[in-house]
This record gives sequence, C-alpha cells and structure tokens, in this order.
Amino acid sequence: MATLSMQEELEALRHAIETTPIDSEEAAEAFRIRFLGQRSGQITHLFKRIREAPPEERPRIGQQLNALKRLAEQRLEEARARLRRAARPRTEVPDLTLPGRRTFTGSLHPLTRTLEAIVRVFEQLGFSVAEGPEIEDDWHNFTALNFPPDHPARDMQDTFFLHQGASHQEAVVLRTHTSPVQIRVMERMAPPIRIIAPGRVYRNEAVSYKSFCLFHQVEGLYVDRNVSMGDLKQVLYLFARALFGEDVRMRFRPSFFPFTEPSAEVDIWWPLPDHPEGGQWMEILGCGMVHPNVFRAVGIDPEQYTGYAFGMGVERIAMLRYGIDDIRLFYENDLRFLEQF
Repeated sequence: MATLSMQEELEALRHAIETTPIDSEEAAEAFRIRFLGQRSGQITHLFKRIREAPPEERPRIGQQLNALKRLAEQRLEEARARLRRAARPRTEVPDLTLPGRRTFTGSLHPLTRTLEAIVRVFEQLGFSVAEGPEIEDDWHNFTALNFPPDHPARDMQDTFFLHQGASHQEAVVLRTHTSPVQIRVMERMAPPIRIIAPGRVYRNEAVSYKSFCLFHQVEGLYVDRNVSMGDLKQVLYLFARALFGEDVRMRFRPSFFPFTEPSAEVDIWWPLPDHPEGGQWMEILGCGMVHPNVFRAVGIDPEQYTGYAFGMGVERIAMLRYGIDDIRLFYENDLRFLEQF
C-alpha cells in the first residue's frame, strides 16, 4: 500500500505543479517554497519518504521525483521571465510625422578615386601593377637610379633617414619615390617589362598649401627592344585624354632626372576663366628614356634594350580634377570636405 499511496501522491503533485497559477512575484515565491523549499517543500518531503517504498520501487520513484523537480523549476523560471518582461516600461509609439533620421554612408577618398582612375587607364594600356616596400635601402632608392653618393641630384629630394650608417651604402630611408619598385622588378624579371608602381612616398619638406611630408605617386616603366621617345609620348597622350578629356592640350618641356636621358616634364593646359590668358600650363608628370647606367645596375644590356619611365603625383592630379587649392585638405579628415566626394 505504501507504493500505491506514494504513486498517488506523485500524480497529485504533478497536477498541482502544472495547474498552480503564478501571476505575480509573490505567487512565484510561494510556488518556490511550496514545491521546491529545502525544508517544507513537497518534493523535498517525498524524497525523504522514498525509504518507505519497497527497495525494487525506489529507483523508479526517484526518477519520477527528479522529473517533477525539473518541471517545477522550469515553470518557475518561465513565470519569472514573463513577469520581468511585463514589468518593463512599454515602448512609446513613435511619432510617424517626425522627419526620418539621416544615415551617413562612407565614400571613397578623393585621392583613392584619383589613384584608381590612373591605375585603370594604364591597366587598359597593358601595364601591370607592381608594389614594393616603403622603407628602402640606399641602393634601391638612390645608387641604382644613377644617384652617385656625392651627386647634387640627391639634394633634389629631402630624405627621411631612418638609419644613416657609416657610409651611404648602409643608409635606410623612407622611399622618396616609387622608382625603387622599378629597380626591384628589373632585378628579378627579364624584358619585356611593362609595369606601373603606385604607392606612398615621403619627403622631408615643410608642410604648406602646396607641399606635404608624404604624398602618392604612380610611376611607370616599359623596357623592350626598340622602345622610343615616340612610344612614351603616345602613351602619355592617351593617358591625358582618358583622364582630362578628349580636347586636352599637353606639351613636353626638356628637364633633368638622374635616371632618365633625355628627360622631360609634361604640362597640360588648364582653363581658368579669371586668368588673364584664359588659363595656364600645369605640370602633371616627369618622364624620359631610362638611363643606360640604370640598366647596367640591374644587369640589363643597354645595347640590346631601351625603355621609358614616367612618374606623376596623385595629389597634384586630384587637385586639378577637383579644383582643390590646398594639399593639406587631403589629410585633415574634415568631414565637411570629404562629404563632397
């Protein structure tokens, strides 16, 4: 009879756990004490009475009591979660007559736009993109490019030296141009070579509206048999038309660079309505035929191969394209400026 009596109590307990309402914090606490209390809880009381059952019935009764305990704990947890949700303040209905909140989306920096436009033009002309380190040794940044140690042309580029060493060969610098990328490419590749080298470069210059301590360049190199100055002029003319329009006017002026001979600077005519002459010539890049000494430094026979090189400043071209008159605007992160792009 003990087993039957306890079984009846188990069924009655299950019914009570399932049907007892829990509609307040007070009711929840009363439920906990009634069924799960450590001293007077009904489940605890029945656990103590398991010894009254025959030994062979005790495991089954223990399993049923454990199931009832889990059921009571689950009901209590769900009820308390429901009561917590109900106690939270209701969210006010939004005023649908108010103007919507403005969302701000990012955009490409004007330098990034200009750089991508330049790279896209030269890729369409058959050039591949090459990259190199921004920290360079003296050999790749100067010597291999026909800058002897005592050559006055080194003064053309105010250099950030990271390590000067006992001699110029040991110097480590922030690259002053992306021409070292051309040297590295020619050291590991045999002609024909047709690459552009976009990247960031550094000059130890005073910061002003027209100069900054860092800027971006895109340099190009084409090496093959029978490459001529005419090839160079044609590819630069195609580039200028693609970037500045079909009616662009451009001119070549003689210049000097240690790594090219002959050398030239390229200007384009920039219309200015307020200018007395209606506009002015604006320099956009330097170029020339690769100097034979540069070929010898990288193991290319200048009697067999010729080539041209060019280099342009991305900031200068971006300033022309967008009518910007202060290079510092590119680096101040002023949202009023950047939102215009």
